[in-house]
Amino acid sequence: MKNRKQELLRQIQRQYHQHHPWCLQRGGLYIPHSYNEISSDALSWWDDVGFILNKRRVIVWWQHPRCVYSDAIDEQSWLEAGDNPQDNWLVDDLQKNYRKVGASRKKVISYSCREPSIKQKLYYEHLNNIRERISADGIDLEVYPSWRLENLTWAIGVSLVAPIEIRNEKELGELALLARRLMLGQTKLESEFPAYRYGRVDWLKERV
Repeated sequence: MKNRKQELLRQIQRQYHQHHPWCLQRGGLYIPHSYNEISSDALSWWDDVGFILNKRRVIVWWQHPRCVYSDAIDEQSWLEAGDNPQDNWLVDDLQKNYRKVGASRKKVISYSCREPSIKQKLYYEHLNNIRERISADGIDLEVYPSWRLENLTWAIGVSLVAPIEIRNEKELGELALLARRLMLGQTKLESEFPAYRYGRVDWLKERV
């Protein structure tokens, strides 16, 4: 028996794509980022790519395992640093910047925020020192390839963790192909990256 809720969601996804055309580029891909300033040997961290499958949009949110590992270091650093002093320096006491639009009129064109408090500066200095120490030692964590689907009203979301490098549109196309094949059941991550894991040794090797 068909799931009525899922069928309705699929219909909504198709209608959304039909009435809000995607600006697709080479290979029928939605490419939100530029690779003009990325070197051919750079390490990759995360990226996004989109494509159409069965008249529905698919948006892939990709992370390299090193990005997941780095995020875990950040989380541990925040926990060790403790509570952040309450100082909304980015939004409190904003100064308006004006531009003349006539003989006697002016228009707000931007805002300038004040300097953070001494406590705030000391806190972030403390946090950065903790982060650098933990990063230099590494943490006891192993990251494995993984993926999961998420049905949205406008697209199918694919969260994908895989050990590939993306530094140009060609490599981005390979990511899109991998996601498509996973969705169609044509491959598995265990087959693509057998026995792969990213851990402390990999992290420290890449820091050199």
